[in-house]
Amino acid sequence: MTANFTKITSFFILGFPGLSSQYYGPVSALLFLIYLAIAIGNIFILAFVVYEKYLQKPTYLVFCHLALNDLTFGTVTLPKIISKYWFDDSVVSFYGCFTQMFFVHYLGSVTSFILLVMALDRFIAICIPLRYPVLITNNTVSVLCGFAWFIPLPLMIGIVLHALTLSFCKSNVIAQCYCDHISIRSQACGEDVYIVAVTSVYIAMFTLLAPLAFILFSYISIIVVIIKMSNSAGRKKTLSTCTPQILITCLFYLPRCFVYVAAVVGFSFSLDVRILLILLYSVFPAAVNPGIYCFKTQDIKEVLIKRLKKTKIAIEIKLSYKCRAES
Repeated sequence: MTANFTKITSFFILGFPGLSSQYYGPVSALLFLIYLAIAIGNIFILAFVVYEKYLQKPTYLVFCHLALNDLTFGTVTLPKIISKYWFDDSVVSFYGCFTQMFFVHYLGSVTSFILLVMALDRFIAICIPLRYPVLITNNTVSVLCGFAWFIPLPLMIGIVLHALTLSFCKSNVIAQCYCDHISIRSQACGEDVYIVAVTSVYIAMFTLLAPLAFILFSYISIIVVIIKMSNSAGRKKTLSTCTPQILITCLFYLPRCFVYVAAVVGFSFSLDVRILLILLYSVFPAAVNPGIYCFKTQDIKEVLIKRLKKTKIAIEIKLSYKCRAES
């Protein structure tokens, strides 16, 4: 399967190289269930916020942008690896692989900037609450989230176009569950590979660490304000308003930081473990974020409970009416 740049027409997704064929069925079923959780959960959040006028506030609009991002990421990455283990279809076209690589890194960068907007929302709400109604409106959040989608776009297009200039002389096997920059770049050769690698690292650091710096500043400031509160009930209530955002941010950043730090200190993983870790920190948050919105956000939880109670009462009335009609 070794080829040069002019002959290569497709890549092969390796997935988990050490996985026995007897586990292909269960693994594909598990990945399919994860994708269903991502699709159903995030579509529910989008539809629920759009339907409930009460929830159309800045905080929940940010949740919608993140839900749309998570839904798109799951749709871009999981179907191919599911088809590999379900239908033994591991072939991705040359340009299809580069397209997937673009969306993987673009959507990851968008997530980083949306988390920045989320942190800004909580920072202003807790640290300068009197200015919140003026500074944070639906229009403001829409503009900020628009920038979150736009800023990484030219950067990721540049990364893809830069990678397309490489000559591929090693292999067309992608040692990963989806096409990403490192996996594709590792199959290239020539002096340009180092330049492409360094450029991509600088861009990745900007799109991940620049938002993270402000996010850390925001939540440290929030924690300081909460600690200074004399009222324990107010402290607990204030902390609960930013708990979902903190959990979502930790799910996105902590596993990534762990993998990067492990690489720096020289702690190595087996190929299967490394692939599993990358899959977990890229896909797992998209599956569990909707649950965090619903169970850790007071407004959403209250609206859900009210809706469930109304549905229960309507069903009971309908059943009692039906029983009286039959008697």
